[in-house]
Amino acid sequence: MMYASGAATTNRGGLPTDSGYSAVTLDQVPRWSDSEFRYSYENDDSAFQNPYFPDPLTPASDGENSGNGMVSRFPIDHEINSKIYLWRGDPWNLEVDAVVNSTNENLDEAHSSPGLHAAAGPGLAEECSTLGGCRTGMAKVTKGYDLPARRVVHTVGPKYAVKYHTAAENALSHCYRSCLELLIENGLQSIAMGCIYTEAKNYPREPAAHVAIRTVRRFLEKQKDKIHAVVFCTTTTTDTEIYKRLLPLYFPRDKLEEEVAISKLPADVGDENGETVIDERKIRIKPLPNLKKNIPRAPQTSTDLSVSDVASARRNSSYLDSYLDPAFMSLIKDPDERRREQWEKTAQARNGWNVAKMFGYGDLGSPPLSAAEEYSIHSRYLAKANSLNLSDIAEMKIVYRGGVDSEGRPVMVVVGAHFLLRCLDLERFVLYVVKEFEPLIQKPYSIVYLHSAASLQIQPDMGWMKRVEQILGRKHQRNLHAIYVLHPTFGLKAAIFAMQLFIDNVVWKKVVYVDRLLQLFKYVPREQLTIPDFVFQHDLEVNGGKGVIVDPRTKYVYQRL
Repeated sequence: MMYASGAATTNRGGLPTDSGYSAVTLDQVPRWSDSEFRYSYENDDSAFQNPYFPDPLTPASDGENSGNGMVSRFPIDHEINSKIYLWRGDPWNLEVDAVVNSTNENLDEAHSSPGLHAAAGPGLAEECSTLGGCRTGMAKVTKGYDLPARRVVHTVGPKYAVKYHTAAENALSHCYRSCLELLIENGLQSIAMGCIYTEAKNYPREPAAHVAIRTVRRFLEKQKDKIHAVVFCTTTTTDTEIYKRLLPLYFPRDKLEEEVAISKLPADVGDENGETVIDERKIRIKPLPNLKKNIPRAPQTSTDLSVSDVASARRNSSYLDSYLDPAFMSLIKDPDERRREQWEKTAQARNGWNVAKMFGYGDLGSPPLSAAEEYSIHSRYLAKANSLNLSDIAEMKIVYRGGVDSEGRPVMVVVGAHFLLRCLDLERFVLYVVKEFEPLIQKPYSIVYLHSAASLQIQPDMGWMKRVEQILGRKHQRNLHAIYVLHPTFGLKAAIFAMQLFIDNVVWKKVVYVDRLLQLFKYVPREQLTIPDFVFQHDLEVNGGKGVIVDPRTKYVYQRL
């Protein structure tokens, strides 16, 4: 156990407060750097295989997490680690210098963090009404009143929208940085902060946690001498698990965690403040080309120029060069030129994959995405999926959650015959897939694909399949254990072979062909699967009833003696 809940900690003896709450001191909260509360990262990733259940699909040599000689962007810093705490429970019980309240622009009590005003008393709302509100991304400070904390820092988190992803990310980063800056300005040293976002604002949980943790890390790198403690507070199991998983990436405690972080950190971890930087908005400076080193400066005696002199000066570039600072006036390749090069690269990629089009596999010409691009697009799709009602897609029963396989991995079932392309909105279907797969791809999982009678339906091309894989991202690629394909046809095997060549040699090498239901039940127990009736009938038709008997009432499969 790496964190402590409010109930568990207060039993060890908290200090009574005026409001009746029990105050918990920092020495009762586990420090992140304490080995006693170390979270085992090995249980959270398929890269660390279970030695008792070797995976036959895993190559013998696995150097994925070796770091490949890369330098850690967040190296071990024991001094910084000693200032980090993770607390499961409301921050209002903690005896710290300041606690953070996630609120709205009007600092309303109704929109503040749950339980804060009840714990602090009416004086807090009265003072908030005198502050004149607060802008998104900014913070303001008040007294703590009946709280164990001396101060409350109020901040306004951004509303999340897919097309304004970067703006929301930077506004959220500014929330955390503003709170820490106010802490120092008020001569305080310890702060407890919950997750500065609300479900009403649609901010995805995991991307928000990345922003929070990396912003605090970057701030402490510069101001660690002025801050004694930062306590991350979570109130849900989901947020707790996310923080337990992400903290080792930004605050590694040993070389193993640092090496793991090198491969697992997103490519975009922001600038020196933790903010995302858009290349097009950078001012890029370099010297002017063909600039003479020793250009005499024009005489300073005459400062008034006639119109004709100005016109002459404009025509004379060497005269202007004597006045202008070349390092400031020169910009490198502008964004339009860079975009043109990207388009040319995309066009070249498309021409290179014409062979895939010739065989009817679709357009595979889009260039590969970077880890940062995959993370960004996955976050946007997930946020949009969570904001929509996709019950119509769920009712089609194309993709649904099964039980677990023979080794306890969760299973996702895909029914090929239900994939009616002519009746399906592909974009909404992708959103549904991202939403359904999100809980599974965090850890090792399996897919069962029922191809029974699916050859009669029109299937999407491989260009679409490649797009789905890019959206699901590297976590799906890494944690997918196997794809069990029931009743494969020759055409399907040819398509999967093409996907191994053109799309992803890692994912599609994990395909396991299964010709009979009885073979499938060796990998995934019968009681763990909900299988459509026609699949049993198809199994009898394809295999001619050899070796199996299907009970038409219970659909249970027995082996013929």
